[in-house]
Amino acid sequence: MKPYLIYITAPDRAEAEKIAETVVTEHLAACATVFDGVRSFFHWKGKLCREEETVVILKTIEARSAELTARIKELHSYECPCIAALPIEGGNKEFLDWIEESTR
Repeated sequence: MKPYLIYITAPDRAEAEKIAETVVTEHLAACATVFDGVRSFFHWKGKLCREEETVVILKTIEARSAELTARIKELHSYECPCIAALPIEGGNKEFLDWIEESTR
């Protein structure tokens, strides 16, 4: 199985942790890492926005990424949440094996 990182942003730590705990509990992700205090700049509906957000990086496998994306969208408060899947091309084999085992 191909390991993946799923990058998402959330409006605050509470929502980020709710998403993280849910998808790890449901074995859609092996692990979630939450980063507070990021500042995002983006255009939304014709307006430049500057927002404090929380970043979550989830570790999963390709076979779970579509289901994980759908679940994040169910849990997320944003109209159009940032969810980006990035394949992992290498790394610690034991860690990558653990991701696969944890998402069965």
